[in-house]
Amino acid sequence: MTHEIEIKEIKKIVSLRGGATLAILSADLDTKTELAQETARRWFARTLSIRSPLDPPLPERPGRPDKPELVPPKNMKKRSLHTLKGRIALLHALAHIELNAIDLALDIVARFTTEGVPHSFFDGWMQVAFEEAKHFRLIRDRLRTLGADYGDLPAHDGLWQAAHSTRNDLTARLAVVPLILEARGLDVTPVLQEKMRETGDIESADILDVIYNDEKGHVAVGAKWFRFLCARERKDPSATFRDLVRVNFRGSLKAPFNDVARAEAGLTPSFYRSLVSVSQS
Repeated sequence: MTHEIEIKEIKKIVSLRGGATLAILSADLDTKTELAQETARRWFARTLSIRSPLDPPLPERPGRPDKPELVPPKNMKKRSLHTLKGRIALLHALAHIELNAIDLALDIVARFTTEGVPHSFFDGWMQVAFEEAKHFRLIRDRLRTLGADYGDLPAHDGLWQAAHSTRNDLTARLAVVPLILEARGLDVTPVLQEKMRETGDIESADILDVIYNDEKGHVAVGAKWFRFLCARERKDPSATFRDLVRVNFRGSLKAPFNDVARAEAGLTPSFYRSLVSVSQS
């Protein structure tokens, strides 16, 4: 049945914005990931226009299945990675992050097609969307191997709130989503990989390695276009980033930072170091 749904929905793709929006709207996660990747493939092949009058409107929220239950971040339980339940909980949390990351990448494409940016902007973000879909599938398959599935545990809704709060400002969206939220993954993923290896869960550690290497590229896409927009407006990137974070990001920036990986992605310490004391004070 799911395969039939995918084929039916894929036939509706007539433009980049339309395909991205259809994927965001889909509550069937197999269909969502397939729509994201097929839209990317067609865009890379240059068989899609950017926009079409037939495009559906962007929703306030992405399509989701009935589960998982969404709860406040403070209600999320912490579990030891040295137990099977703990590793499943971590993988479930990562699957939820990757699912949101698919919709965030698609949203930046669909929402900002009238922004006046080069086609290569959309190339970068559709590559991100394609890889986030890959990540979600990898983690979900691993959960199933461990006797679980996405939706079995509660999850929180903080990531989509970041998208909603920056829906009218592309520069703010780039500052908050790739340069804070995705950059955080560069800080924590190597530690999680090591802990997975310590428990003997090499398969999960290998998946985290794939995600970590791809996420460097995602942060780099964000940094590239953030700097592009700042240059176009003749603004200092580091100062602009700090100003936007103070206005648009509710959380705090927490050390330690993976300065090397961040710098490789174009996010130097001048962007974020001075925000730590401010956000934590």
